[in-house]
Amino acid sequence: MKRYTLHLVSLLSLALTMACLIPQRAAADDDDPPGRVARLGYVRGNVSFEPAGTDDWVSAVINRPLTTGDKLWNDTDSYSELHLGSASIRLGSTTGFTFLNLTDNTTQVQLTEGTLNIRVRRLGDDETFEVDTPNLAFTLLRPGNYKVNVNEAGDATLVVVRDGQGEVTGGGSAYTIHPRETGTFNGTDQIDADIESWDNSSDDFDDWCSERDRRIDTSVSARYVSNDVIGYEDLDEYGGWRPTPEYGTIWFPHVSIVGWAPYHYGHWAYIAPWGYTWVDDAPWGFAPFHYGRWVVVGGVWGWVPAPPRPVVVGVVYVRPVYAPALVAWVGGPHFGVAVGVGGGFAAGVSVGWFPLGPREVYVPSYHVSRNYVNNVNVTNTTVNTTVVNNYYNTTVINKTTVNNVTYVNQRVPGAVSATTPQAFTSAQSVSKNAVVVNQREVETAQVVATTPAVAPSKQAVLGSGTTARVHPPATFQNRPVVAKTAPPPPPPTFAKQQQAIQANGGKPIAISQMRQIQPEPTQARPTVKIAPPAKPLPTQAKGVQPNPNRPATTNNAGNKPVNTVNPPSNTAANPPSNTANPPANNNNGKAYNDRPPSSRPNNPPANNANTGNAPNNTKTTTPPPNPQLEQKHQQQIQDLRAQQDQERQRIEQQQQKDKADLAKKAADEAAKQAAQQKLNQQHQQQLEELEKKHDAEEAKLKQQQQVEKKAPPKPPAKPNKEDKPPKKDK
Repeated sequence: MKRYTLHLVSLLSLALTMACLIPQRAAADDDDPPGRVARLGYVRGNVSFEPAGTDDWVSAVINRPLTTGDKLWNDTDSYSELHLGSASIRLGSTTGFTFLNLTDNTTQVQLTEGTLNIRVRRLGDDETFEVDTPNLAFTLLRPGNYKVNVNEAGDATLVVVRDGQGEVTGGGSAYTIHPRETGTFNGTDQIDADIESWDNSSDDFDDWCSERDRRIDTSVSARYVSNDVIGYEDLDEYGGWRPTPEYGTIWFPHVSIVGWAPYHYGHWAYIAPWGYTWVDDAPWGFAPFHYGRWVVVGGVWGWVPAPPRPVVVGVVYVRPVYAPALVAWVGGPHFGVAVGVGGGFAAGVSVGWFPLGPREVYVPSYHVSRNYVNNVNVTNTTVNTTVVNNYYNTTVINKTTVNNVTYVNQRVPGAVSATTPQAFTSAQSVSKNAVVVNQREVETAQVVATTPAVAPSKQAVLGSGTTARVHPPATFQNRPVVAKTAPPPPPPTFAKQQQAIQANGGKPIAISQMRQIQPEPTQARPTVKIAPPAKPLPTQAKGVQPNPNRPATTNNAGNKPVNTVNPPSNTAANPPSNTANPPANNNNGKAYNDRPPSSRPNNPPANNANTGNAPNNTKTTTPPPNPQLEQKHQQQIQDLRAQQDQERQRIEQQQQKDKADLAKKAADEAAKQAAQQKLNQQHQQQLEELEKKHDAEEAKLKQQQQVEKKAPPKPPAKPNKEDKPPKKDK
């Protein structure tokens, strides 16, 4: 009995200990930032951007990470494109857009005016995707292709579901929009709904979106990198994949700058809650700077990606976790890695960094849990969790430096980049404000894992964009929208954040600290109205049959490892594209009990998909594309790019040989520098000419393909006389 009592006491003690630890762990995980952002990957025309917490509109810059509270405005005849990993959002002309909430499992956006095209490739059962407009909330229920348009007056919303399924909530009612249907919803307090079959029409914006989708569907890079890595689809056009003995197949960028190195050409922006974030200048410069690792192979920089999504059922998969910049920081007497007197850098120092290599640990400078540090590393490189925990305990818990670590890129000539403190804290171009570093000094300098702790200026938050030439109309700022899900309060103003960062010693403040200085809930979202409870209908969208493309288990909640059923990924070499114009399939024969009779589909007149609130684009009914021809053209482009990459590799190898020969022949230092400068000029010209040649070759091929697309289909060839059956004798 005594032994039983002692055993029971031990169990109770253990239970109490776990009860004390679990809330702390939960609180720590709550402070983890989202594992994803939205990338602004394409801009055409006048696109303005307002960062969260500010009231300043600046010109939008590609590769800027967007998150909760950020706003975009597309002016007349302007397009832009956002990528979230599992989804793409494209903005049409005269469109006002805001991220009300963006987390690992929630995407909630505000559309006050204009047009959105949304392509969702994967949607977990625990994920929410909602579009809030002035008169309704539209919830996307399945992967698919969607279009939402709000008229200029803000009293009518058009929803087109080309593929997928969604639910409209507003005016006290709920309506399910099925595949290949279009719904027009007029009014605000009470909605007049008109749901009809989609007539297969498209406009210029739709055609552009379809073309952008094909780039993703046919991406070669999806074979080598996880399709949850944001920005991977741009790698095909700007580099090549090559096998290496030590690192497997890695990606080599096609650059025309002699001595190019990662994290040299771009600027540092301050984006809460991550803090200082690298924004690269290159059109492909997102995925390789926020995922994976960099290494030099054969004298050329290559990117070692996050591993692709496993195809084996039951294998643990963790969605790659976004990082603001995967670099280490140079210490020593001439480099600032900590704040000086007054909260700024010490006098006479520079800020220096270099890219992390494979198997090297990234240590966040922002407040995170042990689980986050593990996931942000194991999803981006091959690294032992014991090593990661050692870094976490040393740098985060004990706040000391990890010693006796050899960083592979620290000793690579030209790998270390340095700039002035002023350029670093005010989003100025690093390449235009570069500081020359002593190679011998940086090779032996102490390395600090975390970002320098210094409060940002407002310009760091605004980024490198200039003052916007075009501002959105006042209705964009003041027009209320209807939401089904209550969004979180908006981020606090930059002034409040800056004060809190300064009080935190220049380090980014935790999410829990951010909440303490946010607006009160009653004042948080005056322009967001929660939709009233919907009237009960015989069949609501909640009764939709299970979706085979949607994983049955939770999808990486909190970026923790989970056993998934591994939904289909776009890794095939040439899968069929998800176009805006699938074959006609009239749904008029179906019986719908989830809406009033007045809102059921009927036979629509021609070209009525955008009735009442169409954008100013010419609508056409385009015949379906030829899948065989599309596949043939895509294969031609892939073959051409592979051939061009091989040609480039030969030139790179020859240039490395030229450098090695020069190092042997140079008699003295002065002669060596002069000869090196001349050789660099020759190599620069050689690379620029190669890029021009390759651009011309691809442009010529695409022009030929356009001619082939427009050509009428050839009639089937007549059989040869020899193939004809012999005539029967009479």
